[in-house]
Amino acid sequence: MTNIRNAMGAHRMTSWKVADAKARFSELIERALQEGAQEITRHGRRTAVVVSAAEWDRRAHREGSLVEFLDRSPLKDSGLTIERPQDLPPDIEL
Repeated sequence: MTNIRNAMGAHRMTSWKVADAKARFSELIERALQEGAQEITRHGRRTAVVVSAAEWDRRAHREGSLVEFLDRSPLKDSGLTIERPQDLPPDIEL
């Protein structure tokens, strides 16, 4: 297990090798609840991140649809026009 710090030196998350994460899974979950995200590595590469259900819900929650988001855009009434090429796609012989 390794503590990872960001460029400013602040604690970011703890990194676990997959074998350690398996062997100490209860501790891994408890740390995700108490300290935040826990990173799991395999062969030295970042492969998974464990977070609490509350954190997952907070990050995954979306308000409204894409259409509603675009409708609230400050560019909606800006007069911005997007021109698209009118060229036809090239003929492809199959």
